[in-house]
Amino acid sequence: MRWMCDGADDCGDATDELPAACLLKTCRPSEFSCGGRLNQCVPNSWKCDGNADCENGADEVGCGPRQCVSAEFRCANGQCVSRAFVCDEEADCDDGSDEAHCSPSTCSSSSFRCNNSACLPRLWTCDGDMDCPDGSDEWPQNCGVRPSTPPSRRRPCSILEFHCGSGECIHSSWKCDGEADCLDRSDEKNCSLSTCRPDEFQCGDGSCIHGSRQCNQVYDCKDMTDELGCVNGELSSHCEAPSRFKCRSGECISMDKVCNKQRDCRDWSDEPLRECDSNECLYNNGGCSHICNDLKIGYECLCPSGFRLVDKKRCEDIDECANPDTCSQICVNQVGSYKCECEEGYQIDPATKACKAIGTIAYLFFTNRHEVRKMTLDRSEYTRVISRLKNVVALDMNIATKEIFWCDLSLKKIYRAPMDSAADSSQHSVVIGSGVDAPEGIAVDWIHGNIYWTDGIRGTISVATADGKKRKTLFEKDLAKPRAIVVDPIKNFLYWTDWGTPAKIEKGGLNGVDRSALVTDNIIWPNGITLDLLNQRLYWVDSKLHTLSSIDVQGGSRRTLITDHGRLAHPLSVTVFEEKVFWTDVSINAILSANRVTGGDITKVAEHLSSPEDIVLFHNLKQPQAVNWCMVGNGGCEFLCLAAPQVSRFSPKYTCACPDDMMLDTDMRKCLPAVPTTVPPVQFKTIATAQPQKPTTSVQKPSTTKASAPSTITLMPVLHTEPKATDAEFLSTNTPSEVSTQTNQHSGVAAAINKKTSPTSLALYIALPLGVLCLLGIGGVLLWRTWKLKNTNSIHFDNPVYQKTTEDKVHICRNFNSDGYSYPPVRYKLTIY
Repeated sequence: MRWMCDGADDCGDATDELPAACLLKTCRPSEFSCGGRLNQCVPNSWKCDGNADCENGADEVGCGPRQCVSAEFRCANGQCVSRAFVCDEEADCDDGSDEAHCSPSTCSSSSFRCNNSACLPRLWTCDGDMDCPDGSDEWPQNCGVRPSTPPSRRRPCSILEFHCGSGECIHSSWKCDGEADCLDRSDEKNCSLSTCRPDEFQCGDGSCIHGSRQCNQVYDCKDMTDELGCVNGELSSHCEAPSRFKCRSGECISMDKVCNKQRDCRDWSDEPLRECDSNECLYNNGGCSHICNDLKIGYECLCPSGFRLVDKKRCEDIDECANPDTCSQICVNQVGSYKCECEEGYQIDPATKACKAIGTIAYLFFTNRHEVRKMTLDRSEYTRVISRLKNVVALDMNIATKEIFWCDLSLKKIYRAPMDSAADSSQHSVVIGSGVDAPEGIAVDWIHGNIYWTDGIRGTISVATADGKKRKTLFEKDLAKPRAIVVDPIKNFLYWTDWGTPAKIEKGGLNGVDRSALVTDNIIWPNGITLDLLNQRLYWVDSKLHTLSSIDVQGGSRRTLITDHGRLAHPLSVTVFEEKVFWTDVSINAILSANRVTGGDITKVAEHLSSPEDIVLFHNLKQPQAVNWCMVGNGGCEFLCLAAPQVSRFSPKYTCACPDDMMLDTDMRKCLPAVPTTVPPVQFKTIATAQPQKPTTSVQKPSTTKASAPSTITLMPVLHTEPKATDAEFLSTNTPSEVSTQTNQHSGVAAAINKKTSPTSLALYIALPLGVLCLLGIGGVLLWRTWKLKNTNSIHFDNPVYQKTTEDKVHICRNFNSDGYSYPPVRYKLTIY
């Protein structure tokens, strides 16, 4: 019944689409009836939402403009924006009416007026961060002579990086490469223009390649300009059917000249006598399984829609569902066709045939350095959520608990606040206030109640509870510049970008195990990353390559959806919802969207923004619920209970983890303190001498040194020594304690088993194996002797001087088998002279 009156002939005779049958269809109370020929039903929430969902557009008929609430300003074009946006020197209405008829702005006594008339808190002036768009809050004439900015306030750049005038750090190799990577374009100032040799081709980004590599059907320039305007093999297609005919003698003629009883080919191949005016399809349909098409010379077999030709005559069904992008969510293959269906919570849009979400209104939350704002997808509602922030760069939220989390790069802290009262600064609480230097990415695990964040300076990825009371470093090895991060708490994986050298995209378990790299080539500056949870596909933007790409969560089916220097000039963040992917671009100060499958239909969602950075989509379907195995008693863990990646049905549901300075006990749940030391492991050296010497022991007191870097926690063997030790005592007292550890680079779990061996038990360990070896040796000797006796051929004589009596017998035997030989007794008479 769900396929009835959906606009597609599913029965084959169109009886499921008859008007009489469609008129009998009734909609539920929660649905709107579109009426018309198909009488389709759509959710009531889709009526008057600005998008025509009915095939006949009936859901948008008679809809007036949206009514703005008291805290909003109605633009001249009908949009509603926050009254706080009126006369703020930024055009927030599409028509700019919020900035019309504005008197010159004035700043309060506690604010500083930037040179471009913007106002900001006076505490932000002369602090080493340029908060004014024109940087006037840090000008020497406004700050006077002051000491240099403390190192703790500056963001350090390594010797391999270039420090932009706007504060960012970029790779030194990006300076003077013909492309502005700094926001203030300082990396391209005072650069000499690169020129190419006469035999070289200059790419759009200024780089040079050899001229022979242009138009070779291979993209050699990073911006792909070497293949623009090229024929790329079109000459080979000039003589292809159905409009052209290629003679066997090599000429190419028009199909109209074939079988016209005139020689147009030198070899007369265009006028075969037997094939011209002959219809091969009249006999047995030409051997075709479906359609036989007669040609001027010969014939061809064709297939109906939904089928493909195999072995030139037989048609077989095409499995359209083999292509994951055929349907947006669920694909049902049929003979010669297919049907698209939607997951729970989604419904097919009759107009676009795509899955559209049912439920709450979708909002885009985004940061613009000093604020967090939100807007509907059609921008009919546009308000401010949090204001007067120092430098917010990363954002995420827990929709179920209605909490919002953000990272402040200047204050080096992670905050949270209730979503409904986030505008009140007294409701802001610090989650992580120390031990972070550059928190540039944050992700909320909405099922297990944890947060994950990246630190670009420390080169780490960490986890903490939502209140920040328990935290742990998950990954720190082989990380250079981790930035964006996203979690999948259903399969229990997290994914992140790293724009260090080399740049890459990696994945790992929420508990720190099963780490692997997904993307390592054709990637330079991956900034934003997001996950399509339903289709298990990752999307990311590259600010250096100006691309938007996607890949599945296993690292396969990679695609470059968009390459655009203009609309992907400097993308920073990305998110996905329904059929669209959204991203922010700090260079053009806009939020854009495109089709997530094809990359087409690129649209500006909002523009004239101020440094839009992170972006998150708010909708209840973006965070589906699942079982939290750590909910009851914290899973029995003393410290952190972290979800384990579900790679098979036998995978554990969770594992316990300890702080960075502790490790798990033998029960894998409680934590033990780790022993900090800087002494290298003790090594014993054996010295061979002419005479055996009694082994001696010596103990060297470890030296204690103080270092500015964090000390490394290692486990050392505990040595017990006594004077005048015997050999056995030496072995027992110097045997290191057995230690089993597992670093946080793999599982975040460390276990130690400390066993103290006594001299008596050690003697038993030596004596028992020796006894077993002795018994085995004796048994082996006895078995050998028995075998030897059985396999020996012998002649027995009673008299050593060969004097035999009549009773003497000679037995010649072979292993006592039936195949042996036995001679009868023989009597000998011996005469002695």
